[in-house]
Amino acid sequence: MPPASKILSNKNLPRVMILATGGTIAGKAATKTQADYTSGQISVKAMIAALPGIDTVADVRPEQIANVGSQDMTFDIMTALANRINDVLASGKIDGVVVTHGTDTMEETAHFLNLTVKSAKPVIMTGAMRPYTAISADGPLNLFNAITVAADPEAEDRGVLVVMNDRIHGAHSLTKTNTTSVETFLSPINGLIGTVNYGQIQYFRRPFRHHTHRSEFSVQGVTALPRVDILYACADMPPDLIDCSVANGAVGIVIAGDGNGNMNAATVKRAARAAEKGIFIVRSSRVPSGKVGRNVEINDDRLKFVVSDELNPAKARVLLMLALLKQRSREEIQQLFYHY
Repeated sequence: MPPASKILSNKNLPRVMILATGGTIAGKAATKTQADYTSGQISVKAMIAALPGIDTVADVRPEQIANVGSQDMTFDIMTALANRINDVLASGKIDGVVVTHGTDTMEETAHFLNLTVKSAKPVIMTGAMRPYTAISADGPLNLFNAITVAADPEAEDRGVLVVMNDRIHGAHSLTKTNTTSVETFLSPINGLIGTVNYGQIQYFRRPFRHHTHRSEFSVQGVTALPRVDILYACADMPPDLIDCSVANGAVGIVIAGDGNGNMNAATVKRAARAAEKGIFIVRSSRVPSGKVGRNVEINDDRLKFVVSDELNPAKARVLLMLALLKQRSREEIQQLFYHY
């Protein structure tokens, strides 16, 4: 194993900044075989120093941005992360960025960065499903592969990518599908961007939607984002949930709808009343894959609703919060869901 000083001093290789936020990849347990652990216990420098051969891949520069389990990820941390990435990539001193992150909300942060990073250079997220101290921990190889992709010029202009379990996912499409399996992340709508196996990379495609330097969104100078709630549709859904969100300051509501973004008649009526008062109602779906179509079973035009198209509820919320940083019409908001 090369010493950390050697890893951090090879100037003839691509320069990769690792921004650490905690998560299971830095988790620690009392034994190698127990399920319970504490996130964010291992420093990013220690994780890098333990990667054999990384000094032949990239000149790695570590930095700790936060140290939380991703269930505690906040938009303040996401905003700080986006601004830091933009600063280091704009400096010309860094060729790519890796973000270590917990898996629970990784898809939300990935989507947020995909909309707010202002560079075509590679930005790669990675994490782990098993803590750093576990037997057969998946984090070290995930991190090695992520650094390899971040150091690869061919990764440029593919948007924010997530490297997990030998797969390269685009931020727009990926979603977590299993609570414990290392095979948790899938891209069910648009498929993989590529694969990476012990640093050997193969790309299949580029993202279809606007992203990063092609995005109109910016969080520079932003100190707070508008409140947008997600409500989970179910049989006999209580319609007063809409009123509760509005009463507590939500300016937008994403419905994790049944099937094709549906909700019961009583909730449709209450949501339409909120939309009439200026609240943005976005119909998404609780179903793992598929698009939500406009004016299919619900008359979105008449009721003044927006549909999320390909975005699941968590990502639809992120897009709506960023969209509402400026005044936009419902028609403009709908077009954003088609473009991003």
